[in-house]
Amino acid sequence: MKSRKEPIAVLTCYDFLFARILETEGVDMILVGDSLGQVVMGYDSTLPVTVDDMVYHTRAVRRGAPNTFTVVDLPFLSYQASSEEALHSAGRVMKETGAHAVKLEGGDEEACLTIRRLVRAGIPVMGHLGFVPQSIHMLGGTRVQGRDPEGANRLHDQARALEEAGCFSVVLELVSGAPASEVSQNLTIPTIGIGAGSGCDGQILVLPDALGLNPAFTPRFLKRFAELADLSGHGVRSYIAEVKGRKYPGPEHTFGDEG
Repeated sequence: MKSRKEPIAVLTCYDFLFARILETEGVDMILVGDSLGQVVMGYDSTLPVTVDDMVYHTRAVRRGAPNTFTVVDLPFLSYQASSEEALHSAGRVMKETGAHAVKLEGGDEEACLTIRRLVRAGIPVMGHLGFVPQSIHMLGGTRVQGRDPEGANRLHDQARALEEAGCFSVVLELVSGAPASEVSQNLTIPTIGIGAGSGCDGQILVLPDALGLNPAFTPRFLKRFAELADLSGHGVRSYIAEVKGRKYPGPEHTFGDEG
């Protein structure tokens, strides 16, 4: 798709029903993200998410979208301690979910060694640079990366290192537009942007954010393609009103004796 200059449409999803919609509508790739920590489980970061959590949700997604390329985040401290632990975590995810690849954060020398180990074992790996949520405390919060020359150079160097280590793609999150575009042009593998401008080879959003299910989340990069929070709220209010008013269930919703 990159060689054809065809933009890659990716969405993050965590469950069967939405995965089925994504496959039906033809999304190119699904990411089962550790962002489920915030979006599904109500934590304030991705850090509490476990491999068990990722396996559970990825199984549901694969049942809903069995024919769509699916990538799974390796959660915090499931791969950082050693390449052996990373291999165990990634192998378990692949074996127990039927996913096609894993994603891990970072582009330093240690991360590249881990990626090489996974790729040698036959596990496709997607990289992740820019704002890396598992290092939120080290970064001092959610901040755009690559705005200064030093940060842009580091982004370039790490992106090249990830490609050389064997990554098939790299997510660029919260990266200033110009360096993100330059990185995309200099790599042979595709970049998938989130808050990284239009110069990336593809784009990814968290599906509940894109559908307006989280109205309190309003970052600059987010466009809502639907307003399901309003629609869902209206439906819930209508249900409550009809139950309270004894309008639901009506005769058409009630089983009779006719068999």
